[in-house]
Order: sequence, then C-alpha cells, then structure tokens
Amino acid sequence: MRAIIYHNPKCTKSRLTLAILEENGIDLEVIKYLENPPSAEELKVLLTGLNMDARALMRTFEKPYKDNNLDDKSLDEDDLIQAMIEHPILIERPIVKTYKGVVIGRPPENVLAIIQSTNSVDK
Repeated sequence: MRAIIYHNPKCTKSRLTLAILEENGIDLEVIKYLENPPSAEELKVLLTGLNMDARALMRTFEKPYKDNNLDDKSLDEDDLIQAMIEHPILIERPIVKTYKGVVIGRPPENVLAIIQSTNSVDK
C-alpha cells in the first residue's frame, strides 16, 4: 500500500503516526508541509476525504489564525484554504492519505483504519 503523510517532524503526533506507517511496512511519500504546503486543489481533495470544511482543519490557537482574524465567519472556504497555504502551520497534522481514505493522525492510531487490510496484496 502507498500512503502520503503531510508531516511536521517537530510534532510528536506526526512522528508517532509516521512510526506506525513505517512499522506496518507502508510505502510512504513524506511531505514536510511546512516547507512544501499543499496547493488549494490538494487541500480541497484532503478536505473532501476528511469530510471536513476548511475551518475544521485549522489550528485555531496558532498565531496566524488570530493575527489574520480568521475567526471572521464571513470568510468562505477559499479564503480559509488560501490562509492555510500562506500559513501552513494552521493545517492540523498529520494528515495521511491512501486509496482507502484520508485521516488525521490524532490520535496516531487513527491511521490504522486506512492501512490495515485483510488483503495482504495491499501491503
């Protein structure tokens, strides 16, 4: 199985999620999203997979959220997505995407739902 992890090496949950993926022999693409933020299109795909709106994916306690008045309810999805691109620290982490779905690794064990399979061909 192949997975993409949007990873922040400084984040404990992100490191633990990455370790679970590695321990399960998952073929990984690691994207350090603070250095290489996802595009608007990528974020929309992730949000759809997570069944979330943009605000639900945002880390509302981060300084850029407050500094940019992102709690303003008049901001639409595109505004919030653009803010996450400009300030990737606002994106909740880690996000893991496989052909089986998308999850946030909070807690890290959430990733097991999309990597465990009864079909050994998937691994």
